[in-house]
Amino acid sequence: MTNVLTLPKRLLVGTPLRSEHMGHTLLPKRIALPVFCSDPLSSNAYATEEILLMLSLGGFALLHLTPLVAGAVVLLLVVVIASYRQTCHAYPNGGGAYAVSRANLGTRPALVAASALLVDYVLTVSVSVAAGVANLVAAVPALGPYAVGVSLGLVGLLAVMNLRGIKESGTVFAIPTYGFVLAVFAMIAVGLLKTFAGSAPVAESASIGIAAPETLAPLAVVAIVLRSFASGCTALTGVEAVSNGVPNFRHPKSKNAASTLAVMGGLTVAMFVGITALALISQVHVAHDAEQLVGAPPGYTQRTVIAQISAAVFGNDSVGFYVVQAFTAAILVLAANTAFNGFPILASILGHDGYLPRQFARRGDRLVFSNGIVILSLLAGLLIAAFDADVSRLIQLYILGVFVSFTLSQAGMVRHWSRAIPLAVSRAARRPMIRARLVNGLGAAVTALVLVIVLLTKFTHGAWIVVVAMPVIYALMVGVKRHYEHVDTELAPPAGGVALPSRVHGIVLVSRLHTPTLRALAFARATRPSTLTALTVQADRAETEHLVADWNARGIPVELTVLDSPYRDITRPALDYIASLRRESPRDIVVVFVPEYVVAHWWEHALHNQSALRLKTRLLFQPGVMVTSVPWVLGPERVSV
Repeated sequence: MTNVLTLPKRLLVGTPLRSEHMGHTLLPKRIALPVFCSDPLSSNAYATEEILLMLSLGGFALLHLTPLVAGAVVLLLVVVIASYRQTCHAYPNGGGAYAVSRANLGTRPALVAASALLVDYVLTVSVSVAAGVANLVAAVPALGPYAVGVSLGLVGLLAVMNLRGIKESGTVFAIPTYGFVLAVFAMIAVGLLKTFAGSAPVAESASIGIAAPETLAPLAVVAIVLRSFASGCTALTGVEAVSNGVPNFRHPKSKNAASTLAVMGGLTVAMFVGITALALISQVHVAHDAEQLVGAPPGYTQRTVIAQISAAVFGNDSVGFYVVQAFTAAILVLAANTAFNGFPILASILGHDGYLPRQFARRGDRLVFSNGIVILSLLAGLLIAAFDADVSRLIQLYILGVFVSFTLSQAGMVRHWSRAIPLAVSRAARRPMIRARLVNGLGAAVTALVLVIVLLTKFTHGAWIVVVAMPVIYALMVGVKRHYEHVDTELAPPAGGVALPSRVHGIVLVSRLHTPTLRALAFARATRPSTLTALTVQADRAETEHLVADWNARGIPVELTVLDSPYRDITRPALDYIASLRRESPRDIVVVFVPEYVVAHWWEHALHNQSALRLKTRLLFQPGVMVTSVPWVLGPERVSV
């Protein structure tokens, strides 16, 4: 039976790994890049689009501000990456926002950062998968009605891949990540060459107008630009994953993590700038609502910005177009892998600290935190189903948690360096610390400013859900911690040890007189309790009379006590009888021996032991009562003792 139940698991996630194999799962930089950086790299597929969508609220009049907004996003990205490189060096055991905040700012800011990150990781999976499916639909429109089902299937596939192990999944994820980078750079190179040659690519939406308000007040322009900047900041999602995953890098861990972060930053900036430039050159026009598009041909369906650019550069239905779309869809789906690595690690740390159930701190068969992976996939699936895999609706919830964690992490690093600088042995040793504090201080200030902008511009568009969710998660974590502290207090051994019970009352539950009952009686007698009683509950008079007659005929040397049950309930009378023994002498202990069958096939469990299971469950909540199961194996494998 065990083999039948475990075979599907073995086929899905592979054979278990021994604990000493942990070192073999560490990642080289070439694999760490796709594992930890697929999210920020993939955000290039929609960051430019989000900027254009927000600016289009003002019509054509504000599209000329796209380079300004994109430049601000690039500057912010450079500052944040530089800040997190310092974190990689300072925290070689993992320097996520929770760890840094806990060490430098205290428990409450650390839990705020943790709640923000947990929410953001769930949203990362939802947004990335939904965006990947949207690009897949752009290439294969027939899949449109099945977007939710396809998205849920892909979340399940990602969960299985991560349950197999970080190194094994990383090797698979490397192909789409590097393929996407090469495809996008090829698209940018060809597009720019055509532009310099005098035949600039033209997007399919270039001739379509965008309806604009008759007048735009200055404050409205500022609000639209700020909202566009906030949406473009999706390019920064996932940056923290590298600093969180430093322990998974090969030695030297900190140096390799910082180098990987720098490479990721360079690739992200180059792709983001190139895609934004091509969007402006090819005159891509997009809008949130189809009604805002003016002069669109009948039946026109708005495609993603990167789909329009690749079609303009390589030609619609060309090999180049499908290559770009295929790799874009693949990396967007696999960008969720950043969260599948970050969420379980953070949950394990929180579980170890007692703020989440301790099951999250345990590694599974494949040396990964299986419980965190499963919970993340379930929560992300619920979000995708609730929002119909709509990227525009999901993305409004995004980013807020990112910048909460960014700000707290960088503020914590400033405190870290401020403590370390006075302890430095020389001026030469202090100099890099001072420089690092300046970098982290700039990062904290900038991300705090962006946090305010994101909160103000996105609150009424869905971000309020995150604002509500974060305090709820914070309260849950505090409640879990309080529960564990209460349990530890209750279970702490007294100074004088535990007193011996005055007496031990043994009770053997009897339903029929058969071999399992006799075995339970024999075992109970062997334990030599102070008193021993065989207990049966009369639900059917004829059956009870037959049991008593058989009992007396066999001359069993244990008293059989019969309890009457006028309502045919077996559990309640037995519980009342056991409770009466405890009331007579609270220092006594009652041991209940329950004869049980062990069946040969899993489906046979439904046919046996239901009354015993209910009674054992109720007895668990009775103080001073212990339950001993006495199993009897049915079938040819039974061994008599």
